Amino acid sequence: MSFLLKLSLKAAIAERLIGKLDGITHVLPDADFFLSMYIVKDATCSSQIEGTRATMMDTLEMSAGVNVKDTDADDILFYIKALNYGTKRLKEFPFSLRFLLELHKELMDGARSSHISDLGEFRKSQKWIGGTTLQNAAFVP
Repeated sequence: MSFLLKLSLKAAIAERLIGKLDGITHVLPDADFFLSMYIVKDATCSSQIEGTRATMMDTLEMSAGVNVKDTDADDILFYIKALNYGTKRLKEFPFSLRFLLELHKELMDGARSSHISDLGEFRKSQKWIGGTTLQNAAFVP
């Protein structure tokens, strides 16, 4: 099967799934609630990639003030806050490097790891995942 045929097939599947998702939104009892839960789920999964151990339930409990034990849920709440800020900001400001740096500052301001980060600035040194040095790292972005 040629590359273009494979690509066309994948595009057709994606288009069908987007249509399916659009159809589902018309029958949801509360689309805003669905979207907010999706954002929490996405923020949780994304934060877990970075090493956060909190679950979606930990995040929902912390945001409701029900359970404020020492978990990583606050990291996820910072992510959600920054996402909501960015969504509103895009209505009046263009997507640009300046916007990304502003969003990074919003994400990290007050977060636990903000003491080791330059808020709203590009990194000045190489980072890595796994290993003790850049030479023995499992992954170097």
